[in-house]
Amino acid sequence: MAEEIVAPLPDLPEWAANKINLASPRLGAEAVACSNDFFAEMNRMLQDGPAVFRPAAFDDNGKWMDGWESRRRRDSGHDWCVVRLGGKGAIHGVDIDTSFFTGNYPRAASVWATYCEQAPGEDAEWVEIVPSVTLGPSQHHFVETRDAGLFNWVRLNIYPDGGVARLRVYGSPAPSWEGSDREGVVELSALRNGGRVLGWNDAHYGDVWAILSEGRGRNMGDGWETRRRREPGYDWIIVQLGAAGVVERIELDTAHFKGNYPDRASIQAADVGWGTDSSVVTQSMFWPRLMGEQKLEADKIHVFGKEQLETLGPVTHVKLNIHPDGGVSRLRIFGRRT
Repeated sequence: MAEEIVAPLPDLPEWAANKINLASPRLGAEAVACSNDFFAEMNRMLQDGPAVFRPAAFDDNGKWMDGWESRRRRDSGHDWCVVRLGGKGAIHGVDIDTSFFTGNYPRAASVWATYCEQAPGEDAEWVEIVPSVTLGPSQHHFVETRDAGLFNWVRLNIYPDGGVARLRVYGSPAPSWEGSDREGVVELSALRNGGRVLGWNDAHYGDVWAILSEGRGRNMGDGWETRRRREPGYDWIIVQLGAAGVVERIELDTAHFKGNYPDRASIQAADVGWGTDSSVVTQSMFWPRLMGEQKLEADKIHVFGKEQLETLGPVTHVKLNIHPDGGVSRLRIFGRRT
């Protein structure tokens, strides 16, 4: 296999911690238009994993790069890329990552945002949420924005041309409850509905945010997996629901986890009205049981209904306990909003 260098993960600023990347393909985000992507196609810029560099990789247009890269401009204009976010949300800031772009990175960039049902046209009312900022080679550029609006499209402008490895748009989704019956059963835990991973005891493999994503896992890396436990106890992860609700059904998917799925799972839950994330983690030790230990199987969607669930009333947080360790691809909490 050809050599591949993976960019190191950055330390997130405080404003981005526990926020969701609204530009993630897991949410359905997509780059829909750009001025030019001659050297590297635009959707690479949105991939969830860190950028990689393959020293020996070339294609018909030149050096293969992991990101979006336009050709060298020979006029006074600039390049741009329009991204449909995974849903509408409040944007707290962005990360414009130029990892591995050294002599071909843009010298500056800005970000606009808008809300519209269809793809923005020439008459779209864009709001500049990130004014022009200077970029450097092969580094992350975290820029906070304080605009209070809700947006579902962003436009990255680069000056004048060049390559961006990754664009992350950190924010808080606005739940998509429109058109749903308030008395009906909805997916309270979904990222698109404001669900978020609040804490966990171990996440040695995979990506904790994947468990709240759309669809089934693509592979064993598309989920939450802990290290092999060599001491008594069990592993856990806490999810804050997008809205308080009465849980009626739980789906736990071990897709692709065959020799490393948990033997059993249980769930605690509570209506948490106050506290920081760290204090909620502490409180969770004493939460009541929503579901007792249930036997799990490899590579399977497990569905637990009312017959396996305790009657707790409305809850805002759930804690998935896996016994003793292993991997979970997806966790879905369905219920009625209160």
